[in-house]
Amino acid sequence: MANTRSAEKQQRQAEKAAQRNRAGKTRLRSALKKARASVTDAKSMSTGFSEIDKAAKRGIIKGNTADRYKSRLSAAAKRASK
Repeated sequence: MANTRSAEKQQRQAEKAAQRNRAGKTRLRSALKKARASVTDAKSMSTGFSEIDKAAKRGIIKGNTADRYKSRLSAAAKRASK
């Protein structure tokens, strides 16, 4: 339990940030699932890439993680097109 006003405020801010991060992570996972399911569809791939970039920009995932996700999506699309 917070003992000072500033600690109470920090706790409120941390709860809000956790809620935002949880929502962003869920949104990212959903977009990744859709992109992986329809690898040949260019629109879903573009949406997936966009969501990955947004999550990285917001700090939900790290930059290298975003790059890895995009690389694997691209590789899957390339395999599916053969």
